[in-house]
Amino acid sequence: MSKKTIWLLTAFSAIVLLLLSIPIANLLLQRTYPAPSDDPEFKAVSDIMMKKCADCHTPDLTQYPLYFNLPFAKDVINEDIRIAQSAFLLTQAKLAGREKFGAADMAMLSSAMAKQNMPPLRYIALHWDAGLSDKEQKLLVGWIQKRAKEFDIRAIPEENFFKPDHAKAALGEKLFNDKRLSGDKTISCASCHGLDKGGSDQMQFATGIRGQKGIINTPTVFNAAYNFVQFWDGRAKDLKAQVAGPLKNPLEMDSDWPQVMANLAADSEYQKQFRALYADGISAESISDAISEYEHTLLTPGSRFDKYLGGDLKALTDDEKAGFELFKKHECASCHAGPALGGLSYEKMGVKKDYFKDRGDIKDVDYGRFNVTHSLADKFRFKVPTLRNIEFTYPYFHDGSARTLEQAVKIMSEYQLDKALSPSEIKQVSAFLRSLSGNLNAKPLSGSKSP
Repeated sequence: MSKKTIWLLTAFSAIVLLLLSIPIANLLLQRTYPAPSDDPEFKAVSDIMMKKCADCHTPDLTQYPLYFNLPFAKDVINEDIRIAQSAFLLTQAKLAGREKFGAADMAMLSSAMAKQNMPPLRYIALHWDAGLSDKEQKLLVGWIQKRAKEFDIRAIPEENFFKPDHAKAALGEKLFNDKRLSGDKTISCASCHGLDKGGSDQMQFATGIRGQKGIINTPTVFNAAYNFVQFWDGRAKDLKAQVAGPLKNPLEMDSDWPQVMANLAADSEYQKQFRALYADGISAESISDAISEYEHTLLTPGSRFDKYLGGDLKALTDDEKAGFELFKKHECASCHAGPALGGLSYEKMGVKKDYFKDRGDIKDVDYGRFNVTHSLADKFRFKVPTLRNIEFTYPYFHDGSARTLEQAVKIMSEYQLDKALSPSEIKQVSAFLRSLSGNLNAKPLSGSKSP
């Protein structure tokens, strides 16, 4: 074989390999989605994410490279995409500007920009135009910094941010504790959301009427006003919409609105109170509104951690400070963001390791957000719980599988971070979490704490 032939074969092979390394999208496709016409900055941000992030992080937008069907390539690429979407799900609605980027989204983007580890080097090596230019980095960082207050960890303000109507809240408190809302008049909202139990029930699963056991752990009602949606699967858009959930659930209160309204209408005092506050008197709408107003008062400012954030450096012990540093170092704050340290996004349970495979006995409730959207990308995703008052809200996770804080921290580090924290590190992080307990109506929370 002549040198010329060898040279031609080598050049041809190099060209083929180069073509195989370029995704189809780089050659043929331009993906665009309408962004708000009055926000040119977001249009530019969305365009960058479409070109540099969507392949891995957005379901149904991946443009596979020509080498996708080569031996082993498909499995490697699909696994990379699975990991990427488990860590950060960038939806088409967000790229299009139809859905707002949440505080946790912004926290994750901020972390990625600070570390400059996205897109990964392996991806850039095979996608020559995937790296961020200095101009693109500057634009993204500027956009993120403008919204920093939304995702920074911060104290719960002493003055109620939500400004509830106190007259309606007083009525709501009465309803919250009224067993006539349940089908057999044996339990109230407070039965599962005890103010002396961290706003929850400290049980793996709630007990409804007739002694029935629920199927999912009871979230705390404390600081629930900060949640961007309600319930583990986010099926209620706000606290007002949430009221009907347990009321109608056959395993919980097993009632309905006509029965509840009839029960309350038989009480002349209720009739008087409702007429004074609502034009329609006793109704499903007014009952839900009053309870929601009350729940907006169940905030717990004044924790030792809040005092530390306010400048009192002696408010935390050395172990608690070390735990907070570990919390930030391992990017726990990317998901547990904002004033409630959570409640601002959906995240997958088992980002790095398959939690449900290891736990076994997968039930329908374990599919989380998927049960609402039926999107495969939402399988095993749940609303991130708040960490406030967490020493009172055991057992932990949607399945109530971890009874102690130390167990919960160990599981999170293993399945969400793929890290093995030392016993001393687990102790420090747990100590920090215990500093998050605040005050209700200016009084420290009381009750049984996590073992």
